Amino acid sequence: MIAESARQLRLLDLQAIDTRLDQIAHARTHLPQLAELHDLEGKARLIDDQLVRSRTELDDIQREVAKAEADVQLVRDRAARDRARLDAGTGTAKDLQALQHELVSLTRRQAELEDIELEVMERAEAAESDVSALDRGRGELTARIEALEAARDEAFARLDGEAAEVGAPRETLAAEVGPDLMALYEKVRISNGGTGAAPLRQRRCGGCQLEVNPVEIERIRQAPSDEVLRCEECRRILVRTPESGL
Repeated sequence: MIAESARQLRLLDLQAIDTRLDQIAHARTHLPQLAELHDLEGKARLIDDQLVRSRTELDDIQREVAKAEADVQLVRDRAARDRARLDAGTGTAKDLQALQHELVSLTRRQAELEDIELEVMERAEAAESDVSALDRGRGELTARIEALEAARDEAFARLDGEAAEVGAPRETLAAEVGPDLMALYEKVRISNGGTGAAPLRQRRCGGCQLEVNPVEIERIRQAPSDEVLRCEECRRILVRTPESGL
């Protein structure tokens, strides 16, 4: 069993480890890649929504194109049949005259349908251009996201490796400190922003950085080495060191 003063000094070693582990954990959740990834993933979702709408619109227009082409083809076929009958000269004069009138109507109708077909095809071309632009943008965004994810994972691996190295002695130190003092340390650490123990240096608490008043300094000077001291201001465990100024 190590001496009580040594146990308390181990707390400072433990605190140094925990402080660095907290810094690593904070760095892990505040990597610059994370904020940019969050932003880009939001943009990716917007582009995906736009792509769904644009592809749906393109599908609808392509159906319109198919219908317009079919309508034009029907008129062309009807006109071709009428022209063939007219060229053959079969039928009465009245029938042939009716065919001529119908061909005029069909020519006019074909022109109207071809205008509609052209307008729909122009809309289809514009919709295809929109989809292509969105696809390109999504591809560029995907590449950027993948690069950021790789950088993030690399940073995670580096920080996790450092955390494992820094935290390796913690279990041994905790065993040396003992369960009773460790329980107090953990409780104080949780309630004081991650700092459970602080050194007394030059009559100042290393936690809150306030100078300990002379009366308290005298009490600390007279306190047994096995007494666990607490800062009157921040309530952290106060560990006496050779630099305490006692």
